[in-house]
Amino acid sequence: MANVLKLIRKRNLLLISHSRKHPLYSLQSFPKSTLGAEIKDAESLSKLNDNEEKQHKLDLTFGNAEEAFRSKKTTELVRALFVFNLCSVEFLVKNNTEILKWSRRLLGKTLFTTLMKGTFYGHFVAGEDQIAIRPLVSRNQQFGVKSILDYSVEEDLSSKQAKEAEAKGCVPENQPPLEELDPEQQRFAAHEEFLDRRENVVSARTYFYDDEAKCDENMNIFLQCVDAVSGSTKSTGFVAIKLTALGRPQFLLQLSELLVITRKLFEKFAGEGDILLKKFRQEEFQKTLDVMGVPISRDQTKRWFSILDISQDGEVDLWDWDNLLEENLQLCKLLIVPNKETGIPEQMMEGLTEEEDEQLKNMLKRLNTIVEYAKEKDVRVMVDAEQTYFQPAISRIVIEMMRKFNKEKAIVFNTYQTYLKSSLTNLKVDLDLSRRENFQFGAKLVRGAYMEQERERAASVGYEDPINADYHATTDMYHACLEEVFYQIKQRPLGQIAVMVASHNEDTVRFAVEGMDRHDIKKSDRLICFGQLLGMCDQISFPLGQAGYSVYKYVPYGPVEEVLPYLSRRAMENKGILKKVQKEKSLLWKELKRRVKAGQLRYNPLENSTVG
Repeated sequence: MANVLKLIRKRNLLLISHSRKHPLYSLQSFPKSTLGAEIKDAESLSKLNDNEEKQHKLDLTFGNAEEAFRSKKTTELVRALFVFNLCSVEFLVKNNTEILKWSRRLLGKTLFTTLMKGTFYGHFVAGEDQIAIRPLVSRNQQFGVKSILDYSVEEDLSSKQAKEAEAKGCVPENQPPLEELDPEQQRFAAHEEFLDRRENVVSARTYFYDDEAKCDENMNIFLQCVDAVSGSTKSTGFVAIKLTALGRPQFLLQLSELLVITRKLFEKFAGEGDILLKKFRQEEFQKTLDVMGVPISRDQTKRWFSILDISQDGEVDLWDWDNLLEENLQLCKLLIVPNKETGIPEQMMEGLTEEEDEQLKNMLKRLNTIVEYAKEKDVRVMVDAEQTYFQPAISRIVIEMMRKFNKEKAIVFNTYQTYLKSSLTNLKVDLDLSRRENFQFGAKLVRGAYMEQERERAASVGYEDPINADYHATTDMYHACLEEVFYQIKQRPLGQIAVMVASHNEDTVRFAVEGMDRHDIKKSDRLICFGQLLGMCDQISFPLGQAGYSVYKYVPYGPVEEVLPYLSRRAMENKGILKKVQKEKSLLWKELKRRVKAGQLRYNPLENSTVG
C-alpha cells in the first residue's frame, strides 16, 4: 500500500480500479413535488381488515394525538413529558454526563437504576436484555410498528483515550509528516485535532480500534444479534453494523484515497457530463496519458485499454471502469494498479506490511462471516454510513457484498447520507450498477450524523466542504433521492429495490408517502419502509403503522449503567430538535387531557390494538 500511495503522489502511473464508490457531485435538477433485529414479518403484522383501514386512515399532518399514543399507558405519557421537559433544560443537557455519574455515586446502584428506569432509560431504552424487552416489542407490533434491536452498550472513553485509540488504528507505520502531503492526501490522513470522532456527533455510535481481539468480539456480538433475529421471527429481519467495528480504520482511509483518486482519473479521461453517460475511446485514453506525462508505449496503451473495455465495444464507460475485477476474486484484492516500470498490474495488497496484510484480510473476513451467516439465517445486514474519509471504502465494500449476496433477495443494504453533495449521484450510479449486473438493491436513506464535524474538518484541513449548503438543500437532496428510487422501482420487476426512509422529519415522511401514491407503489408491496428511534416521533411511527405502512422502531437495549453514553446522546439530540420535541410535547398534553376528561387514566393499550 505504501508503494502504491507513493506512486500515486508522484502522478506517474495509471490507476486501474474496480471502484464502486462515486465522487462528489452537485445536486442535479429534479421534479419538485446496529445491531438490530426485525421482530416480526411486515406482511403478518401490518394487515388491517377493511373496517380498521377506514378507521385508521393516515393523517399526514401527524397531529392526531390519540392515534400517536394509542400504544402508550398513561404513566408512559407522563414519563415522556417529564423526559422531554428535562431535555429542554440547557444546563442539564450540557452537563448530562457529569450529572449522571454524580447521581450514580450519590444514590448507589439500586436507587440509581430505579430512577433511570422511571425516566430517561425507561423512555429511550426497552430493557436490559432480550427477554426484558419482549413486552414492549410485542405491544408495538400490535400497533403496526416492528422493531430493529440494538445492543446499545458503548465504551465510556475519555477524550484522551479515544484519541490514542484512533491514532493507533488510523496512522500507518510509514506515514510521512502531514505537512509533506498535498490537500487530497491530507483529507484521508489522521489529524490530531479530529482523532476523537465523537466530538460534535450526537446521533451515531463511534467505534475505536483497540486490537484484533476486540474486532473479533464486535463480530461475535453482531453474530449473536443475527441469532436473536433468527430466533424471533420466521421471516427476514435486520442487523445493523459498522465497518469501523470490524478492523483497523487505517485501511478504510487508504482505500478511500485510492478510490477517490481513481474516480477523478476516470473523469479526466471521459471529460465533463452526466457520470452515467461519460465514456472514452482508446485515442482519448492515449491523449490524456500523454498530457499527464505517463511514459507508455502505444502497445501498452492498447493492452491496458483492452483490459478496461470490459464490454469490448471500443469505449470505456463507468461500468467498464468499475468492473475490472472478476466477481470470484477475494475482497482483499480490491484494487489493481500498474507498476510504473513494467506496466504489469499489481494488487493493492503488495504495498502493505505483513501485519497490515493480515489485519486487512481479517476485517474483510469478519464482514464476510457476518453476511454469510446472516444469509444462512435469512437475516438482512444494514451497513451504517460513517465519515466521508471512510465512506468511499465502506460503500465500495458494501457494493461488493451486494454483488455477491444480493442475487435472489436484498440481503445487504447500504446507507446514503443525503446531507452530502454527492449522495444523489452515488445513489444513481449504484442503482444503475445493480440493474446492469442484475443484483437486488438495498438502501437506507438518512440525513446524516456528522455535519458539524465534517464542515470543521474540511475547513481546517483545506478541502471542499462535502456537505450541502443548508438544511433546505439537504431536504431537496433527500427528496431527489426518493424520486430516483420511486422512478427506478417502476422501471424494474417488483421486489428488485428495497429502501428504508429513516427520518424524523415530517415533511420528508409526508413526501415519501405522497410519492408512493403518485407512482402507484403499494404499501402492501413492502418496497418502502420507514424508521424512527424508540422514544422519538411517535406521532409519525404509530399512525403510519396503524395505516398499514411498513414501520420500524430502532429499539436499544442493555444494562442501565452500560448504556449511559447512548442516553447522553439521546438527550443532546432532543435538545437539538426542539421544534419537533415541542410538537410531541403538545400532543402528549393533548392526549393526557383527553384521557382525564374521558375517565381513561387506567387506559390499557392491549385492549385497543389495531393490527391483527
